[in-house]
Formats: sequence, C-alpha cells, structure tokens
Amino acid sequence: MEFKEFGLDEDILQAIDYMGFTAATPIQEKAIPAILAGKDVMAFAQTGTGKTAAFMLPIMHMLKENPQKGTSTLVIVPTRELAVQIDQQIQGFAYFAGVSSIAVYGGGSGNEWEQQKKGMENHVDIIVATPGKLLSHLNMGNPLFKTLKYLILDEADRMLDMGFYDDIKRIIDFLPKTRQTMMFSATMPPKIKELAKLNLNNPEEISIAISKPSEGIDQQVYLVEDGHKIALISHIVRENPLMDSVIIFSSTKRHVTDITRALRNNGFAVEGISSDLEQKEREEVLNSFRAKQIRIIVATDVLARGIDIKDIQLVINFTVPHDAEDYVHRIGRTARADSKGVAITLVNSEDMYRMNLIEKQLGKEIMKGTIPESVGISPEWKPVRSRSFQKPVRGGQNSKGKSHSNQKGKPKSGHTSDKGLHAGKRFGNNNPKTKEN
Repeated sequence: MEFKEFGLDEDILQAIDYMGFTAATPIQEKAIPAILAGKDVMAFAQTGTGKTAAFMLPIMHMLKENPQKGTSTLVIVPTRELAVQIDQQIQGFAYFAGVSSIAVYGGGSGNEWEQQKKGMENHVDIIVATPGKLLSHLNMGNPLFKTLKYLILDEADRMLDMGFYDDIKRIIDFLPKTRQTMMFSATMPPKIKELAKLNLNNPEEISIAISKPSEGIDQQVYLVEDGHKIALISHIVRENPLMDSVIIFSSTKRHVTDITRALRNNGFAVEGISSDLEQKEREEVLNSFRAKQIRIIVATDVLARGIDIKDIQLVINFTVPHDAEDYVHRIGRTARADSKGVAITLVNSEDMYRMNLIEKQLGKEIMKGTIPESVGISPEWKPVRSRSFQKPVRGGQNSKGKSHSNQKGKPKSGHTSDKGLHAGKRFGNNNPKTKEN
C-alpha cells in the first residue's frame, strides 16, 4: 500500500518521499487509518516494524489540517535513546510539515534541564519524553498540557518492565481526560491490559505477528559456561579481524563493566554503554563506534531498541535474552538493509531451557557449537527446566567420546557440533595481522 492512499497532506507525502520511504509496513497500513479516524489504538508490534511513522504521520497530518496553539502531542518512551531517535525522525518530517518538537530525558546537565524547560514553556507541538524526567518537570509545574489532544505510549511493555507503571499513571493524571490515546507494545502482559483498560476508550486492536530475524543473519549458539565466555569472545573476535563493528549484549550493568574491562585487558578497542553513562558520554561512544575508532561496544538491552547503527557485522549475546522478541531485537542490529551479519548467543547450562523456548517461538532450531579445547569445555545440550548438572563434553563430543552426528556424519538438528567455532573462516580473513583490534 502506498502512502498517498491514506489521504495524507501533500507536505507530509513530500517528507515521506524525501526520507526514502516507499510502501507502508503492515503496522502502518492498519494504524494510520485508525488514527486518522480519531480512534484510540492498542497495537502489538515489535521495534523495527515502522511504529514511529505509524503514529507520527497521521498526527502530523492532523496538526497540519487543524493547527493549534500549545502542545498537542505527548509521546512517552522507556529510554533516552528512543526519545532522541523519535525526536530526530519528527524533525526529519517537520522540515516539510512545520511541526516543532523536543526530547525530554534524564542523564544530562543542568543546562539540558533548562533547555527542556524552555522548550516546553514555548509550547512545542510534540514532546517526546521518558517517564521519570517528564514527571520531574510536571512536579515542578513546568509544562502545561491543557491543549493536549494526542497521547502515545511507545514500547509500553518495556516501560512497565523498567518499573514505570506508577510514573505513567501519575503523568496521565496531569493530562486532559478527553484525548486520543495510542499504545504500542511488543507483548501483552496483565499490566498492559490493565493500563489499556483504564486509559483507552474502545480502542481498535492491531496485532502484528512476532517478527522473524532477517534471512541475512547467520545465527549461531555456543554452549559455554560463564567462566569461559570472555575467552571464547576473545577467540572469536581475534579469528575475525575484518569484523570491525561488534556489539555484545548483556542483561546487567555489572556484566557490561566486567566484560569491557576484561576485553580491554585482552587488547581490544572496546567501550561499554549502560544507564550509568551520561547522555553526552553515550553519544560520544556511539560516534566513536560509527567512526570505527572503537571496534566493540558492550551494552545492556537499552541499545537493542531505539538505536540504529548501520554496518554491524557481529552481534554476541553474552547472556540469553529474556524472550524471542528481545532476541530478535538484539540480533536485528546486524544484517540491516539486506546486508549480511552474524549473531552468536552464548548459552550456559542454566539458560538452555530459555534458549529452547526462544527457538520454539521462532520456529527454528539453531545448531549448537561447542568451544575449542584451548578455551574450555562445553556443557551437553539438555534444555530442561531444572538446574541439574549438565555433563561436560570436550571438543563437540558426547560423554562416550562420540560426535553428536548422524550416520552420514552430519550433526542432527538441534544437537551440538564443533562446526560453529570454525566460523572464523566463514566470517572472513583469518589472518590476525590484517587488522588491529
């Protein structure tokens, strides 16, 4: 479906064309007409499906058709990175549409607080904000939302996971009761249903199926206990010197610090990103990474959503993601725009069951590779719920010393293999002198 079929303003269509958009995505096809019709929307779709355009294009169209004084739109998001990204997309459209916006988030200096305060007092059309910082401004009496018409809760499930449920409820108490509300979420836990029931009026429900990883991603799983993970990562990165853009995801800030320190001690150009960094520091790290001054970034899931970095060649999951959606978000940082990439997930004994659930959700079994003897010993693939001891195997062999293979010498689907660790040869040049860390 082409965007002109929605009946959008000509300036909006010109902005769409300028930014290189072609056909509408499934979420856009369903959400744009509903929003233009004035309906509340409850949409379930993942990051990367075009959600931002799905809600911003119709809102900009309505602002063009019926301009008003004062802030008309509030977009609440879980992270500062997503706030900045959405604000940048709005500014791209606004070049033609004449709509003003500001991103409001924490982690900055006192000057940023004053800039945000001034921007809101000037009644920009659209405010994109994280819950905590917006609530701070509200409690100080800074912004006025008397003219608000549109409220968007983006990545609502992630905001609830991060503990923002009460903050969101308090923010909504400051807003006019009569408004159009749109909620976008990747999943539908009970609290999302509760939040929707309290704040959406007879919403149109839109559900887009769980996205699948790009076909250009070479997905691999290595069976490795925690004590050998750093050595394995060092081995993989050294064996693939042409891979100069690597992201390592971990679930905790402590892991980010430990991994970054260990890899730096091993001679790699690496930096860590987590909520401990100020916004300016994060941007400096990301800019250095884009400029190839840093080869490796270690990050919490905050980087899996809301950040678009091109030409990532390798993604490593230091820990198994919480679910299939998070898995797709993480590995989706590579193989973007029809390119190729590699995604490696490190799985210890306790995480085998979770990895198995992810495979079932995605409808795909991923070949299990074992680590080389120079690195350590791999546990045997046993995706059971209990935390029972997994008998180790050495060099891709089972407890009897036989390879996990069928009679033709090929690994059985879902079983372990040592094929994956030779991926250094499949990734690219193996000569470690070709490129420095």
